[in-house]
Amino acid sequence: MGYTTCRNIQILLGVLKGHNIRKIIISPGTTNLMLVGSVQDDPWFECYSAPDERSAAYMACGMAAESGEPVCLSCTGATASRNYYPGMTEAYYRKLPVLAITSLIDDVMPGMNIPQVLDRTVLANDTYVYNVSLPAVRSDSDVWKCNLKANEAVLALFKDGGGPVHVQLPAVFSKDFSLQELPPTRIIHRYTMFDKIPEIPADKKVGIFVGEHAPWTKELTDAVNSFCRKYDAIVLCDHTSNYQGPFRIDEAILGAQKMLDRKKYYFDILIDIGGVTGNYYHINGRETWRVSPDGRLSDRFRNMHYDFYMPEKEFFEKYVNEFDTPETRNTAASEYMRAVRALLDTIPEIPFSHVWIAQKYADKLPKNSHLFLGILHSLRAWNFFPVDSSIECFSNVGGFGIDGGTSTMLGAALVHPDQLYFLMVGDLAFFYDMNVLGNRHWGKNCRILLVNNGRGTEFRNYSHPAQQIFSTEADRFMAAAGHYGSGSRTLVKHYAEDLGFKYLAAASKEDFIKVADEFFDEKMREHPMLLEAFTTPENESDALKAVCEIEKGTLKIQVKKAIAAGLGEKNTKIIKKIIHRG
Repeated sequence: MGYTTCRNIQILLGVLKGHNIRKIIISPGTTNLMLVGSVQDDPWFECYSAPDERSAAYMACGMAAESGEPVCLSCTGATASRNYYPGMTEAYYRKLPVLAITSLIDDVMPGMNIPQVLDRTVLANDTYVYNVSLPAVRSDSDVWKCNLKANEAVLALFKDGGGPVHVQLPAVFSKDFSLQELPPTRIIHRYTMFDKIPEIPADKKVGIFVGEHAPWTKELTDAVNSFCRKYDAIVLCDHTSNYQGPFRIDEAILGAQKMLDRKKYYFDILIDIGGVTGNYYHINGRETWRVSPDGRLSDRFRNMHYDFYMPEKEFFEKYVNEFDTPETRNTAASEYMRAVRALLDTIPEIPFSHVWIAQKYADKLPKNSHLFLGILHSLRAWNFFPVDSSIECFSNVGGFGIDGGTSTMLGAALVHPDQLYFLMVGDLAFFYDMNVLGNRHWGKNCRILLVNNGRGTEFRNYSHPAQQIFSTEADRFMAAAGHYGSGSRTLVKHYAEDLGFKYLAAASKEDFIKVADEFFDEKMREHPMLLEAFTTPENESDALKAVCEIEKGTLKIQVKKAIAAGLGEKNTKIIKKIIHRG
């Protein structure tokens, strides 16, 4: 017999093999038939029988302790899994690597009066160190989820001293065991400070991706700079990344280009550090190495191969010190920097919008100030354009909600009353957190840019499904237009002035230019400041589209030149078709 056609079982078995796990103690049953039928004739696995699940779990404890290897258990549904409790408790307190795989038929729920169906979502705390259910596979997304969870389960057997792991295995019942070879499946390997780490091949293109990150220490910056010099690497950032070394690339404007030849910029290895990112415009890698001291498999790009369970500084220092790879000239950095600079230099004239404000004034932010950005359009707009390296940047990308941005900036500003703090925020996010303006602790070091277009303009951007499907009808509920004065020119003015803020306003580029010097002044003023910029969703969308299609605009110019140069009607039509698709 071969292997079952149940895809999640195939993935689990592939992961067990990839992690060199062979031993499995089997108890009889029907729901685990597909698993058992797949392993009993496979010479890779050492299979043992135990009719009593209580004995099976204790056998696994003895076998794991004696061999030093992980031991799997397999049982059916009903109360069979409950009988693992005593042995799993023993494994928990002795930190033994016992992997209990409890089977059930997919698409059944507890409480439906269906025989042998129990609720196993909650277990006694001291019977496992990790508990997961592998999904039945019906899509590519399910394949990724199942593979990641299977790897997580196996790696948890040894993480932080190790212990027992529970895997619930739902499966669609099948009598088909015709598969002769298991399909390839991704294996994620973990390395700690004490392990021998894999070498980076000399011919690999290496990048470092940084999500949201606390301000960097000099030691970490130095370690990353040394790594980049040695491996010809660059650091892909948005404003919340906070890396300000010489190998920084603000990737948003490059990644946003619709006509970009993305494969040209792909990395062979992308080293992933930091938290959540608000930059959706990524340059990807063919495989990802995740580095984090928390040991979680944060598979941001869905192609993680290695998990480095260690502090970031130690990771980069190990790769600099433990290998003899000669330092190389950083050609990759210059290539990306040229590409970004070329885009920034060819942005067409765009309408008055949050994107325009960021374009014109990102470099006017005072040195050593602090920049806070609201979710999501505000963060996107400022991510396109570089700010001075002395500026620390933050956004509430952890929970990634629109609430709390103003309060977060106020809390930070109270720590350093002698330093300037800026918040760039849209109207829905501002009004959501509006009550904090009444707090009595506001200081003269705080300045707020409120871009007011009377709605959540994110849902009216040309690229958003709400705009593409519903157009202006998205305003009613999706974009929540018409609330909070519906773009009133006096509501925020009176509110802010009555609370002691200096209020400024602008409804055009000319208006904004008149008040910008005061708002961005590096000198501390007598009062906190609020500048309200009134824009339209149409201008916001047009500005975003223009910035994301710089490459398309460049191609149009090339077509005109080609026509003028007599390129020929056939070739001109081909180029026009490419542009039209973009």
